Amino acid sequence: MSIFPTRPQNRLLPDVGESPLQRTTTPFDWARRRRVDRDVRRMEAAGARAIDQLQHLGPAWHVVAWPHVKPLAEQFTPFDQPGAADRTGFLAIGPGGVFAVTVVDHGRSRVMIAGDVVQIDGRRPPYVADAVRDAKRAGKAISAAVGLQVPVTPALTFVGAGVITFYGLPKGCLVAPHQNLDRLLVAGGNRISAATAQKLSRVAERPTTWQPDGQPSTYDYGWYAQGRTAADKRPSPR
Repeated sequence: MSIFPTRPQNRLLPDVGESPLQRTTTPFDWARRRRVDRDVRRMEAAGARAIDQLQHLGPAWHVVAWPHVKPLAEQFTPFDQPGAADRTGFLAIGPGGVFAVTVVDHGRSRVMIAGDVVQIDGRRPPYVADAVRDAKRAGKAISAAVGLQVPVTPALTFVGAGVITFYGLPKGCLVAPHQNLDRLLVAGGNRISAATAQKLSRVAERPTTWQPDGQPSTYDYGWYAQGRTAADKRPSPR
């Protein structure tokens, strides 16, 4: 017995109350929607595991969603094509700076990283390039909203049980398993104050910050002296 609803043959008119979507739904569409829903839940769980790891950093750190990124359900490729979207992300803002964190769920698959190349199950998805691009987009949006240059560091973290092997780290992008994400973000020391991190998180939470046609902020935050950037900690002399 089929699990899909059957319909009478030679029916000229639809049933009362039947929507156009219901009239065009096929078993193929149903299966694809089930797979997308399952993968969305899987990626949401992976993102939550990465965020939970940041709880160790304390209240000075803030996590902000990516309002300018398409919802997970819209990132997936058609059902008959492999390589559906398997990454999500968020902003982590704290004394260590502003980080654009890309989360990849590799499950039990082995991950091999050699510089900017990431290989999983024989595929080489452009995770590093995507993480760098997203960080630039975030930095551009936040800088425009603040009116000062805000550096955003890309960070790539992997969630899963498979072995991760490093043959060389990428340039310009931090990489670590999600278990080490908290230590990765604080490894560079404190770059901004806790108060500045909180203000930047509030800026990132405003929907207007991510509007494509957003204008530079007219607010005088008074965080920095003229000519300074959002990294309000002066580098220590070497």
